[in-house]
Amino acid sequence: MRDKQYVVLGLGVFGSTVTKTLSQYGCEVLAIDKDPECVQRVSEFATKAVIGDITDQFFLADLGVSEFDVGIVATGNHLEESLLGVLNLKEIGVPYIIAKAKNKRFKLVLEKVGADRVVRPEKEMGERVARSLLRKNITDLIEVDENYCIVEMIAHPTWINHSLMQLDLRKNFGINILGKRDLITHKLEISVDPDYKIKPDDHFLMIAEREKIENFDYLLIK
Repeated sequence: MRDKQYVVLGLGVFGSTVTKTLSQYGCEVLAIDKDPECVQRVSEFATKAVIGDITDQFFLADLGVSEFDVGIVATGNHLEESLLGVLNLKEIGVPYIIAKAKNKRFKLVLEKVGADRVVRPEKEMGERVARSLLRKNITDLIEVDENYCIVEMIAHPTWINHSLMQLDLRKNFGINILGKRDLITHKLEISVDPDYKIKPDDHFLMIAEREKIENFDYLLIK
């Protein structure tokens, strides 16, 4: 089975970063922008970097964009250009389209014309930084999707000397324990005895809704 192919329309900071990151992981990436300097900047790592107008559907079709699996429209500051980019990819037949938007209104419009996912990088990064500053017990967090995350978290003070069975974290907080890390060996113990009495500084790996686990950590539980 072949790896997914990506086409990136617009090579500002966001588009260039997406292109570089995907390329570093060995993905095939076609990068397009009307600015020769932007194209030159990504040409060293993109599979192919092309100067051109992303609002020109015939130009995109001639490049074989219909063969790509994912399209990223990264021109979020100009609504008309973003709209045409999304529409062009949709009509050409790209199965999954991600678009950048600079505000909520742009996001709504891009979703209506067919973007499968719309991101607002500045807003999302601002929220992420703020959350990281507020965390008390979470030591690591990996987003699984827009709603769920896997976190490594120090046992909350209210857990100490209670068993997982007594706490019933799944029922009370929507938290599913995946494992416990041994602080001496740093190895992860996947199967945790429900009757195990939690000790101070125990580290647990868990999956939960991001909002619930973060609220649990720094908003609701003191």
